[in-house]
Amino acid sequence: MGLLSSSLAITRYRVEGTLPSPLMDAVRDGLKKYRIQDIDNEPSDKAVGWTAWESPFVPAFEGDSFTVGAYFVFSLRIDKKMIPPKIIKKQLTVEIARRMADTDRTHLSRNEKQEIRENILHALSLRIPATPHVYELIWHPTDAWLWFFSNQKAANEELETLFTKTFKTTLIRLFPYTIADLDAGLSPAQRDLLSGLSPTRFKE
Repeated sequence: MGLLSSSLAITRYRVEGTLPSPLMDAVRDGLKKYRIQDIDNEPSDKAVGWTAWESPFVPAFEGDSFTVGAYFVFSLRIDKKMIPPKIIKKQLTVEIARRMADTDRTHLSRNEKQEIRENILHALSLRIPATPHVYELIWHPTDAWLWFFSNQKAANEELETLFTKTFKTTLIRLFPYTIADLDAGLSPAQRDLLSGLSPTRFKE
């Protein structure tokens, strides 16, 4: 569910930290440095990086292509290779049988089987293309907020890690507790009370 979808899933963040000036150059350099890398025909099984909002499969960040008015708009892309377990099992069974026939043996050692499995995974990972998952975001640098169009735990964690690595700033996820702590103007005593609160269970 992305920015232009009829239904949206959004995680709100506060951006803590200051980027160097000029801001546009700093953001562009960060996006280019950590853009998604193609892992098709590579042994890697996962890649995480930035990509363009309008062209997520051609991650170019030239000029002001990642801006809309006062906002930065781009996407997080996570590519994963998923090899079906049944294919691995089939290949492993065939290769073990072939190895035993070639060496005139009735069984192989655990290390030999592990070596065969690793070779099969390596070969398959070179042949199977990665499945891309694209998650859009909007960032207002002046007001220091960011909207990320996903609530998936894994995607949010990848965003928080890569954003900090790229821009040397911190994303603080906004939910009732953090909003109260950051924006309610609490006194030290009130903040102590807030830190001692625990969720209420409405159902046993």
